[in-house]
Amino acid sequence: MLPKKRPPTHPGQMLLKEFLEPMGMTQKEFSDHLGWTYARLNEIINGHRGVSAESALAFADAFQMEPQFWLNLQQNWDLWHAMKEHKNIKPVDRAA
Repeated sequence: MLPKKRPPTHPGQMLLKEFLEPMGMTQKEFSDHLGWTYARLNEIINGHRGVSAESALAFADAFQMEPQFWLNLQQNWDLWHAMKEHKNIKPVDRAA
């Protein structure tokens, strides 16, 4: 369920606050572990880049979890922001 009054947690924030910081791991250490550039990881953590299927698989491998966790976080983020911009469309009249 999406929160109504605030944006959902961005997957990058979740990665930083719930995984890297508790482990005492820096972004640089984790980007090196993944074989990524620091910039790529930092853009995800700062919400300037989304989590792709490929990055979800990498995070899932690194933390021994399911990639759907990361994809669900990203989907919630994307949907919440899209809903803020969405203009309702009149339903199709199927009787015609």
